[in-house]
Amino acid sequence: MDSIFAIKLDLVLKNTKFNTQTTPTMYGPLFYSKILLFGEYGIIKDSKGLSIPYNFYNGALKIDEHHTMHTLRSNQTLKRFATYLKKMQGENPSLVTFDIEKLNNDIEAGLYFDSSIPQGYGVGSSGALVAAIYDKYASDKITILENLTREKLLILKGIFGEMESFFHGKSSGLDPLNSYLSLPILINSKDNIEPAGIPSQPENGKGAVFLLDSGITGETAPMVQIFMENMKQEGFRKMLKDQFTKHTDACVSDFLQGNVKSLFGNVKELSKVVLDNFKPMIPEKFHTLWKNGIDTNAYYLKLCGSGGGGYMLGFTEDLDKAKQALKDYKLEVVYSF
Repeated sequence: MDSIFAIKLDLVLKNTKFNTQTTPTMYGPLFYSKILLFGEYGIIKDSKGLSIPYNFYNGALKIDEHHTMHTLRSNQTLKRFATYLKKMQGENPSLVTFDIEKLNNDIEAGLYFDSSIPQGYGVGSSGALVAAIYDKYASDKITILENLTREKLLILKGIFGEMESFFHGKSSGLDPLNSYLSLPILINSKDNIEPAGIPSQPENGKGAVFLLDSGITGETAPMVQIFMENMKQEGFRKMLKDQFTKHTDACVSDFLQGNVKSLFGNVKELSKVVLDNFKPMIPEKFHTLWKNGIDTNAYYLKLCGSGGGGYMLGFTEDLDKAKQALKDYKLEVVYSF
């Protein structure tokens, strides 16, 4: 596990904005956003996936001293969430138990989740909240200091999936798992996940993975519903297996092995497949922009999360070229090649 924690520390040091001032309102540690580099939708049907922490955005539990509309809304959400968690553990006490009394007392005292993670953008806003609540209030919790066997990871994933279902109707549990561990996670299949080592980033790499802001908030549940409806069609299922999953799995392998040339070839093919078969998940005004990237090879776009808005994920071998082609949009670099 030593190498895994070295990777974690490297990621945190590279991406974290340190706050040297402490505040009496702080009530829990920071939990970070995540980016699912590869695997959106495919992991529902056992494609590979790769999720990494993105420490530019984070959130922490705090006790409210400001009494703004934002803190009040968060507090009210936590109140409903506490009711859900009480019901959840009542139905399945062997899965997880919480100190519900302490949680409710803290909510009465003004507990809220202070977060910079944009909601509806595919970077795990609810996942970070779930991780924070589990960390603070779960009894006999699995900690990141343990030997994280595959069995323990699957137990955590199952707990987090049940918890996050409060927000999305159905959740894989991967977003909170990534936020809780703050480690890259390789998804081999639904029942086979493991911490992953990813190649270190060069100081002056020309290529990059970046976030592109659509300026539109997305909603996970409707997008997943569209996907599940499409899965009833034989042609869509065949495309998912023969094209989408094939290129997704190849992208994951290429990325982890540092095969950059092969990676961009597979990302281009994946981008084409998504444009042809996942159009409802791509905001309409970005269809042309998406195709332009494929035609010019300046960049390739893919979904970041469920789509429908929020961020899109971009890959480019030449960041300056991509910035010029996308000069009307703000890019956030998340990884360099």
